[in-house]
Amino acid sequence: MTWLLDLHDVSRSFGPLVALHPLTVQLPPGCVGLLGPNGAGKSTLLKLLMGLLPPSGGHGTVMGEPLQRPGSREANWKLRQLIGFMPEAGSLVPGLSGVDYVALAGELYGMPRKQALRRAHEVLTALDLEEARYRNVEDYSLGMKQRAKLAQALVHDPPVLLLDEPTSGLDPAGRATMLDLIRQLSTTFRKSVLLSTHLLADVQAVCEQVIFLHAGRCRGVSRVADVLSVHANRYLLQLRDASTALLHALRATGVSVGVNAPPTATWDITVPMGFDMLEIYRQCEAHGSTVQKLVPFLPSLEDFFLERVS
Repeated sequence: MTWLLDLHDVSRSFGPLVALHPLTVQLPPGCVGLLGPNGAGKSTLLKLLMGLLPPSGGHGTVMGEPLQRPGSREANWKLRQLIGFMPEAGSLVPGLSGVDYVALAGELYGMPRKQALRRAHEVLTALDLEEARYRNVEDYSLGMKQRAKLAQALVHDPPVLLLDEPTSGLDPAGRATMLDLIRQLSTTFRKSVLLSTHLLADVQAVCEQVIFLHAGRCRGVSRVADVLSVHANRYLLQLRDASTALLHALRATGVSVGVNAPPTATWDITVPMGFDMLEIYRQCEAHGSTVQKLVPFLPSLEDFFLERVS
């Protein structure tokens, strides 16, 4: 198998500052979230993956192509041709039309001018920027600017996309549009995507796997579905007239209750596998309490991330 990422103790330091502690990970092609707050090491890792920085230690590959070697300043041309990069910071060139901006990116990736222009028209049309392609990019709305940046990452049809905060600053409608585009690129066009963001909901919406980074350290690599299934038997139980006796009775049946004592109105409970949920109602009735609400706990990546960094 050709791994999307195959990293072995890859690290990066800037003098005494360790921006990325040794990271070892193997991930197959797909849509991967790179999740962490500002300063977590996300941007440093992206630069290592693109060959813009050599690792201070370790070694690795992206789709089989090696990272820049420590001590070497030679650009890995094959690595960069595999990757389309959408930066967070403004990368638009004022004075260029949308089609010229995207075509310029194609030429920088080594495409002949005529081919780059043809591809620029195709990609802008696909991203619903056809009518704006001859307008200067500085006159675009924020949502259009983000799609133009995505277009320049796609112009050379790379198998791997590195997207740095692609929904940054977008309103809810623009954010939904961008996430839908990313989902289509991954599922329909089979692009491997590394989505770098501090927004857990974005990763949860489109990614299959997630790398958690915090303070330059990897805090976990997991399948998103596995993360969300951890609390499959967890419920929120809202009660009227809760009592200590009911608390003890539920625990005696094998139910884990995440409260110290009543009269807390809402209890966080975890039931054993195969548990008869009617037993909750029977115990409440026997102890003079009323079930007002009993609903499954809906976990999020935020819950998991906070558990990892606390």
